[in-house]
Amino acid sequence: MKKKFKKIWSHKVLLLMTLPGILWLILFFYIPVLGNMVAFKNFKISEGSFFQSLIESEWVGLKNFEFLFTSSDAYIITRNTILYNVTFIVINLVVAVTLAVIMSQLRSRRQIKVIQTSMLLPYFLSWVIINFFVGAFLNPDIGLFNKMIEAGGREMINWYSEPKYWPFIIIFLGVWKGIGYNSIVYFASIMGIDPTYYEAAEVDGASKWQQIRHVTLPQLIPLISILTILAVGGIFRADFGLFYQIPRNSGALFDVTNVLDTYIYRGLANSGDIGMASAAGLYQSVVGCTLVLVSNMLVRKFDENSALF
Repeated sequence: MKKKFKKIWSHKVLLLMTLPGILWLILFFYIPVLGNMVAFKNFKISEGSFFQSLIESEWVGLKNFEFLFTSSDAYIITRNTILYNVTFIVINLVVAVTLAVIMSQLRSRRQIKVIQTSMLLPYFLSWVIINFFVGAFLNPDIGLFNKMIEAGGREMINWYSEPKYWPFIIIFLGVWKGIGYNSIVYFASIMGIDPTYYEAAEVDGASKWQQIRHVTLPQLIPLISILTILAVGGIFRADFGLFYQIPRNSGALFDVTNVLDTYIYRGLANSGDIGMASAAGLYQSVVGCTLVLVSNMLVRKFDENSALF
């Protein structure tokens, strides 16, 4: 026991550095977990603190979860959430790795910095700001696209009432906004690959494409696996700003833009039932955690080094 204490005490400076992070996790992650009890109660605000309201509220079991599973829109919101996220996972992976490999082949550091900065800029823009940019293109009366269509002698399109275009618009914007961050993560990993691998490949007469195929991509597989597992864990969550702000909450587009997060928000805004919203959030978290564990188990069967844990 004394030896363990001495070993811990020898790292007191490092432990002290982690203290703010540990306190932050406890205060904002672990303590709020108790709030999941709201999902099983008919939450009513009473005099006193939140915890008093929580204790005094009536238990209703799984009744709050019926909000999601018995809704007539349950199929649509589940389909949209899953299909969009699967599409984002696949396209983001392919495009991010491709851009990272291309940047790794550039020899000018200035070019790399310019490309990275230009690609990373959309990542820091909020969806509210992007919504104004999109409106400049899609506005039914003065939008750039409609002006071009009108100049071509064709009838202008009311973009915010035509669902058939929006899956492509949503996917394009989702990939465009996040691709800069995703590609930089893979680029950093490529820069960490031991140069001797490439030198040995050159000695063997390997071309650039062969070096990418047999050196770069295999070295990226563990990172690709880990990031994909984490992305699968969020497959039941959607970017609220993308699906709410960009379509401007247009009811004509609900069939292709309504996802779990926007549906929960509208339900909470209309009914004010905190218990239903908490139940939906807990459902997303449990399903996400389950998917992470299952996908990690599958990856571990094929390659332990590529698993998350």
